[in-house]
Amino acid sequence: MDDAWTGPTVGECGELVVLDRIVRRLPAGTPLLGPGDDCAVVAAPDGRFVVTTDMMVHGPDFRWAWSSPSDVGWKAAATNLSDVAAMGATPSGLVIALAAPQDTPVAVLESFADGVRAAVEALSPGCGVVGGDLSTSATFTVTVTAFGDLGGRTAVLRSGARAGDVLAVSGELGRAARGLARLFRDGVDEQGEPSRAATVASGADADPDVDRQRRPVPPVADGPVAAAAGATAMLDLSDGLAIDAGRLARASGVTLALDRADDPAVDLDPVALHGGEDHGLLATFPPDVALPGGFRRVGVVVARGDADLVRGGQPVPTTGWDPYADWDGAAG
Repeated sequence: MDDAWTGPTVGECGELVVLDRIVRRLPAGTPLLGPGDDCAVVAAPDGRFVVTTDMMVHGPDFRWAWSSPSDVGWKAAATNLSDVAAMGATPSGLVIALAAPQDTPVAVLESFADGVRAAVEALSPGCGVVGGDLSTSATFTVTVTAFGDLGGRTAVLRSGARAGDVLAVSGELGRAARGLARLFRDGVDEQGEPSRAATVASGADADPDVDRQRRPVPPVADGPVAAAAGATAMLDLSDGLAIDAGRLARASGVTLALDRADDPAVDLDPVALHGGEDHGLLATFPPDVALPGGFRRVGVVVARGDADLVRGGQPVPTTGWDPYADWDGAAG
C-alpha cells in the first residue's frame, strides 16, 4: 500500500488546509501573478498563446491498483505539456482542477502534486502551476489546462502537410501500449480486476514498459525545435501512430506513406502503429530540411489517394485508442 493512502482525509482537513498543502509542493514557474487571486496573470509576449485541456478519470484513464498518486500527477502534466509542444509552443503555465472523494487522504493529493512537479521539472523546466480548483466527487477526476508561448512563431497545425514533405516522429512508439498489455495480463486478480498485489507479485510493477505507461516521457522540447526548423504540420501521438496519422492526413488533405527509409532501427510493428499513450510527436518537414532534435524519418507525404495512411502501397487501418469505442469498464 502506498504511504499516501494514510493520514487525515480531505473531508477532515477542509479545502483551505488541503489547498495550502498542495500548492506549496507545486512548481511556481514565472507568472506575472500566481495562485491566490481569482485568476493568474501569465505573459503572452507576442500577444498570442496556445491553450489545451485534458481530463483523467479513475477507471478509463488510470487505476489506483496500477498507478501511484505521483504517477497520476506526472501523467496529467506530461500529456498536456505534449499537446502544447505539438503546436510548436513552449509550455508557460498549467491550471489544475481536482475532484476527490471525501475519504481521500490529503497525502494522496500531496503525492499527486509531487508527480506534477517532477514531470514539469523533467520535461519543461520553467513552466509552473498558476492556479486551479478543488472539489469533491465519488470518482477521482483530474483536469489540466495548459498554456504555451509561441515565441513569435506561427502555430504548427495539423493541416499544413504537403506532398513531398518528409514524415517523421520524435519520442517512443509502442512502449506504453506494451506496458498496458502487461498490466492487463499480469496485473489482475482471478476475476480479471486490476490488482496491486498481482502487479507486484508478477514483476509487472518493475517492467520499464509499465513505467512508461504510467509515466510517459514526451519529447516536449522537440516541439518548438520542430517549429523553428520549419515543420509544416505536427500533432501529439496520444492515441497511436496510425489513428493520429489519419487525423493529420485528413486535416491536410494528403496521404501519408510509411517507409522508414532513413532509419531501419525504427520498428513500426502493430503495437507501435496502433498502441497509444506514448505522447511522441508526429511532424512533416519540407524535403530539404535536416530533421531536428530527436526526429526520425518514417515516411513521406504523397498526394491524396483512397487511404489516409499506406505502407508498401497498401492501406493501413487508422485505428488506435478511442475512449468511447474501447472503454468497457475495465480499462486502465
